[in-house]
Amino acid sequence: MLPAEEKLMTPGIRPLIAGNWKMNGSWRGSRRLADAVRDAAPGLPCDLLVCPPFLHIQPVAATLLGSRVAVGGQDCHHKPHGAHTGDIGAVMLRDAGATHVILGHSERRADHGESNELVARKCEAALAAGLIPLICVGETLAEREAGRATAVVEAQLDGSLPLGFVTSGGIVAYEPVWAIGTGRTPTEEDIAAMHHAMRQALVMAFGPTARTTRLLYGGSVKPSNAEAILALPEVDGALLGGASLVAEDFLAIARAMEAG
Repeated sequence: MLPAEEKLMTPGIRPLIAGNWKMNGSWRGSRRLADAVRDAAPGLPCDLLVCPPFLHIQPVAATLLGSRVAVGGQDCHHKPHGAHTGDIGAVMLRDAGATHVILGHSERRADHGESNELVARKCEAALAAGLIPLICVGETLAEREAGRATAVVEAQLDGSLPLGFVTSGGIVAYEPVWAIGTGRTPTEEDIAAMHHAMRQALVMAFGPTARTTRLLYGGSVKPSNAEAILALPEVDGALLGGASLVAEDFLAIARAMEAG
């Protein structure tokens, strides 16, 4: 951690709606989805990012070339190349057309045992390759019920973000593990409180430049609740899972940024 700085309020930030397509879609389906998002992007009040499976990054990036929609990967290895069967290097993502990469998603932390230290090393690799990292943090239901939600998230931030994260445009997404794909969401008060705590932690760790770090919320965001969530203080956009696979839902949530 860097020396502590005074706690500062957040200025206006260009919001971001990001879609994590996870392990879904076909080559043609991904291009159709990208077409729909690209065509609607010029009239939206926010930046857009889509993160298809690795095999679909190149055709999606080609479809979105010159548009307002960025493309990202869903993970990368912590080394740039080598004997790592089945893994993807950050440089490979960049070569395929990605500009961003999701790291530390709860499904990676749980299913693959990824630690904060490993996430930080992957983040360093992404930064070295010129990618913008989107780091996910979030507590389990047991941790929230034990009153440890904020402490868990702050520890993930402390351990997962390397030097250079903020100045390189890094993004943080708060995704409570128990809300991902379940239809359950924290209360608006809980979301606002967690985002405020994250902002304070980032400013204290990285200094005043962290006031412009985008903080996204993810976890069962849908068109019906997006406006209320996106209007909350310190919520600078959303990271969507299932809702990003349906163009109408993804775009409806993006439009909710204007209402929020």
